[in-house]
Amino acid sequence: MTDPNNPDQNKPEDDWAEAMAEQTGDDAADGADDDPWAAALDEQAAVEQSAGEPAAAAPASAGNAGEQVFKPLDQGVASPGARDLEMIMDIPVKFTVELGRTRITIKQLLELTQGSVVELDGLAGEPMDILINGYLIAQGEVVVVEDRYGIRITEIITPSERVQKLNR
Repeated sequence: MTDPNNPDQNKPEDDWAEAMAEQTGDDAADGADDDPWAAALDEQAAVEQSAGEPAAAAPASAGNAGEQVFKPLDQGVASPGARDLEMIMDIPVKFTVELGRTRITIKQLLELTQGSVVELDGLAGEPMDILINGYLIAQGEVVVVEDRYGIRITEIITPSERVQKLNR
């Protein structure tokens, strides 16, 4: 219901209609010249030309626009493998050496005290498992270096050997 004493009551609808008219009027007048992708590609081409690189042609379709705007990662790098490794060098991993395992009941766990001995399934002199983030990658033997324990890697586990060990 409209109130004749309140002329602002119809104002939101009028504003909406005006905005729609402006938008359709601008699109018809400007056409494809106002395309933000085209403007960005032109700007990129200008930057590349000023840097002495060949300019990328405007894309024929949106599907290959990414190929022309973004450079492949391996351009300008002597060896692609070195760059790949550089990207992951600072990622921390959890390094674990496993002496052995055992299964005990909760009752046995609650009976453990200081000085208790827990028997493991690993044998003395048997290689220790070396795990990275929980995945077996190598085996080694325990060494003592200046009053600290260490591990000497004796065998690197190949991916096929890892699968075989999982099946045991």
